Amino acid sequence: MKTIIAGAYAIGTHLARLFSRDHEDITLIDTSVERLGQVGADTDLLTLEDSPTSIHALKQAGVSHTDLFIAVNPNESDNITACMLAKSLGARKTVAKVDNPEFTEVKAQELFQRLGIDSVIDPDMLAAYDINNGLKMSWVRQRWDVHDGELVMLGIKLRESCEILNKPLKEISGPEDPYHVVAIKRGGQTIIPGGNDELLLYDLAYFMTTRSYIPYIRQIVGKDHYVDVKNVMVMGGGSITVRAVKRMPEYMDCKIIEIDGRRCEELNELIDDDEAMIIHGDGRDTSLLIEEGIKNTQAFVALTDSPETNILACLAAKRLGVRKTVALVENMDYVSMAESLDIGTIVNRKTVAAGHIYQMMLDANVLNIHFLMNVNAYVAEFIPLPGSRVTQKAVKDLGLPRDVTIGGLVRQGKGMLVSGNTQIEAGDSVMVFCHEIDMHRIEKYFT
Repeated sequence: MKTIIAGAYAIGTHLARLFSRDHEDITLIDTSVERLGQVGADTDLLTLEDSPTSIHALKQAGVSHTDLFIAVNPNESDNITACMLAKSLGARKTVAKVDNPEFTEVKAQELFQRLGIDSVIDPDMLAAYDINNGLKMSWVRQRWDVHDGELVMLGIKLRESCEILNKPLKEISGPEDPYHVVAIKRGGQTIIPGGNDELLLYDLAYFMTTRSYIPYIRQIVGKDHYVDVKNVMVMGGGSITVRAVKRMPEYMDCKIIEIDGRRCEELNELIDDDEAMIIHGDGRDTSLLIEEGIKNTQAFVALTDSPETNILACLAAKRLGVRKTVALVENMDYVSMAESLDIGTIVNRKTVAAGHIYQMMLDANVLNIHFLMNVNAYVAEFIPLPGSRVTQKAVKDLGLPRDVTIGGLVRQGKGMLVSGNTQIEAGDSVMVFCHEIDMHRIEKYFT
């Protein structure tokens, strides 16, 4: 598959490294030779120093036989123009990064498709969704809902109060039990568990279940004593904050602490009084946090441009008694640090954007791909075609790769877990968990 990426900035370079790892045919276009040079000599791709809105440059890059054209420059107008040109010159699929949230609405998407842009992404909006999902339950590190919660995946840190520790999974999670453990993060290792594996203290375990059994999962992992999130304090008033606050559940009360006085004035124009209170100050100031009620706050969200500041602020909030912390960590080098310091939920715009774009690279019918940064794995929602390989045998007889597991499916609008004896049918929405494996190997089972 041939892919052209326009823009060697944070998202573009991340995508280039990710896709080249899967041995894709990648060309990266940018006007700066310095930015192109930052991709790294160990990355297997071609680079072109030129403007992605140049017809000559696009032709030189081979756009006429390109399967996917991705425009992720900072300027959304350049991205839209580049995608329109690429489509008219023969690119099969195009995707443009945008900053205007109106462009992600359904009617706008239809307009863009008529203009030759197959998909638009707003990384800030995608990050905001991740943040709010992380806030819905104080006892969960990550949450992902499928089909309005018919299936739910929960990432949970296991503490001493967990009652299912040190027992083989085949004893605690059989075919009739209302949950499956699809992955375990233990130290720096990701485990796709079998029946003989056990859950250990301080594991980060990923459970697949249905909506009605969430209270049961909460009970068995010993999280009943966690107070639900009602009061939220956010440090940093950037665009992600605005998008997240506007989509927070109505029962949550939010305070935004912003150090820049001019930005505070802008936030007062962008955000209604009933959505959040704007506070001018430094979110790292402990006395200010105490004055603004940190002791009665269940969640602290750090969304400044500095990953170091976000991590340190979350640590300070935890020392002041906040159970749920969320940190924006854009620098991948700091992700493992944040994990080791027990920062609850880590948000990264590059990875959420990559998951959205990744699904466009596959020929199978894929509704969603979500990247789980903590375990370096993808969860993908595949729709099998009639006669596809995955519908021919029971799950246990499919010969799936070792680092792949099927956690559940939605059939006729009803979520259900999958066991070895489950027979998948065409049209099911099937949740597939993949750890460090080329997704093209998986899609062959569904086409």
